Amino acid sequence: MKRYLTDSACVSLAFFCSLLFYWPLLAADDPIDSERILIKAGDNAAQIRSAIEKVPSEYREGLGFLLNNMPERDLQQLSSDYLLGNIQYAYKAWDESPWKDQIAKDLFFNNILPYASINERRDNWRQSFYEKFKPLIEGIDSPGLAAATLNQKIFPLLKVKYSTKRKKADQSPFESMESGLASCTGLSIMLIDACRAVGIPARFVGTPLWSDGSGNHSWVEVYDQGWHFTGAAEPAGDALDKAWFIGRAAKAQRDSQPHSIYAVSFRHTPQPFPMVWKRGADYVHSVNVTDRYTQLGQSLPPGYVNLMFRIFDGASGDRCSAPLTIKQSDGDVIFEGKSKDERFDANDHLTVAVPEGETFQLSIPSKSGMPLTRIITAESGGQLIELELPSEKVSR
Repeated sequence: MKRYLTDSACVSLAFFCSLLFYWPLLAADDPIDSERILIKAGDNAAQIRSAIEKVPSEYREGLGFLLNNMPERDLQQLSSDYLLGNIQYAYKAWDESPWKDQIAKDLFFNNILPYASINERRDNWRQSFYEKFKPLIEGIDSPGLAAATLNQKIFPLLKVKYSTKRKKADQSPFESMESGLASCTGLSIMLIDACRAVGIPARFVGTPLWSDGSGNHSWVEVYDQGWHFTGAAEPAGDALDKAWFIGRAAKAQRDSQPHSIYAVSFRHTPQPFPMVWKRGADYVHSVNVTDRYTQLGQSLPPGYVNLMFRIFDGASGDRCSAPLTIKQSDGDVIFEGKSKDERFDANDHLTVAVPEGETFQLSIPSKSGMPLTRIITAESGGQLIELELPSEKVSR
């Protein structure tokens, strides 16, 4: 009997010790659903368990948010060091930011803490971006102004520019830095990561297809007492909520899936973000923000329509910056400007509002002195006018 009691005591003691060892995984109020998460992690369970055991107590809720919401593919691939490093620098940036008191914990979790925006490669960007970009916003006490400043400075610094010749749409920041080229999607990912690295809440926004059928587009929203938008690598000085796509965004259709506008949410929502570059993938979540954009439209004066111009260099096939003049039938000049080249988004066209139904003369100067001219009638609903110029015709 005495022997039996001793053995029972040993078993109980061992069980109690095991509970103490795994207590972080078993606590009733633990923000981490360890059992479910470790099953989903599969062969990567050891790495996830290591992160759960090693995370400092003050970061535990943040790790729980990531583990409970990350795509299953990340649970099965990300290392403990990757997760812990990201969490450490996310909290560091948030704690050091002058605007921390404006950023609620839930906003931090969903829009600063996440290590990715969509389905891009999971780069370890957090620490290097913190060290590289924090000096750029020294002395700025507004997250909106800080974001606008980053948008002006990081792309020249990293030598990355917009181009349709990028390798793929959904490039990670390091992939874009390696090639020097990125789509609106890749540029948006880079700006979001730069913002998050210094404690600015930022999220990925886009539409699968503009309502006029002209293509998809992606951009960035940053939080400063509310959400504000900006085009990545398309800064409007220190201002937010100014972009070439406002007119198109204002015509988005909330109840039409292809023509709605969505903001990515790391936290699970019922609405998948429609990634046109990876159709069928449903592990990126979003919220429909169409209504905010349809309120921004600047209506044309009654009886006016938009003429949009896209000019190509005949030698290279690329869009070129060509000076053009528009004259009325009586010869009066009503507009002078330049078309947009490959530095600009493919859907960002030189746009001019003109009276519907009237006829105009378009003129593009050339080095030979003989301008290229076209007669244009402004059609109902507006129109996109595309011209291909021999390279010697383009007088920049």
